[in-house]
Amino acid sequence: MTTGPPGRIAFLGFGLIAGSIARALAHAFAVERDAGARPMLVGWSPSGTGPGLALRDGVLDAAPAEPEASVEGADLVIVGAPPRDAIDLVAALGGTLGRALAPDAVVTDVASTKSAIVAAADAAGLRFVGGHPMAGREVSGYANAVADLFEGRPWVLVPGAAADEAAMGRVAWVATTCGARPLTMAAATHDAAAAGISHLPLVVSAALAETVAGADLERPGWPAARSLAASGWRDMTRLAKGDVRMGAGIMATNAGPIAAGLRELRDVLDTWIGDLEGAGSPDPSRLEARLRAVRDRLDRSPVDEP
Repeated sequence: MTTGPPGRIAFLGFGLIAGSIARALAHAFAVERDAGARPMLVGWSPSGTGPGLALRDGVLDAAPAEPEASVEGADLVIVGAPPRDAIDLVAALGGTLGRALAPDAVVTDVASTKSAIVAAADAAGLRFVGGHPMAGREVSGYANAVADLFEGRPWVLVPGAAADEAAMGRVAWVATTCGARPLTMAAATHDAAAAGISHLPLVVSAALAETVAGADLERPGWPAARSLAASGWRDMTRLAKGDVRMGAGIMATNAGPIAAGLRELRDVLDTWIGDLEGAGSPDPSRLEARLRAVRDRLDRSPVDEP
């Protein structure tokens, strides 16, 4: 399904993921490929900070101040914005912003929700392939981008209504050149899966912090708990310390599957409460059996989370 490199790739939005893609592509052609065949990489973001740094680093070939100049003649546009902003950019690419694109241009994105964005791209009439590289870091911005972020990771491709085999191949080429493993998935299937393994953990991480520390970090008992907090607290609250704009966009554009997951989690938590508060003292053997069952299930299904 993969094809050769496009001539010009434009990034709209240039944070951690888009910046890491640009770094990976630049590195691939500098080290492993014919540098003369490298696509022209052009990047734009509202602030201009990330593209400016990447231009200085030699990762980008140009960093125009306006998005129109970035997409002019582009064979592939990678929308690297948070989900709600990505929807706005996709709509704009279906209008005046997209008039300067190459005739057979393909548009993709890197957001972690797909149904709403693919629907917006279809409404805009774009030759669109939704994308979700399954990789990330707890830090954001181009300054934290790394060329090996996608090595060995899945990269989900979600074809829009106008996506043909050539369009899929163009986006798959980006994924494989970045070291990832492209796989095709329906938008609803992706969003349900991502809700379970990524978005639900984000909400749980935030809810745990609200429960123990309080939304304003003034819950009674928090000062004492904070003085004792170690790796368990750090690991469980890591996601809550991420990009809040990104997190809010994820929740807003995948609200249904996330809410369904929370209801299921609530039911499971009720069974734990029952085991702890049932008649008589808690049964240590019952608690041990539940913990062992979970541990054994996880051991049988190892996940290398980014």
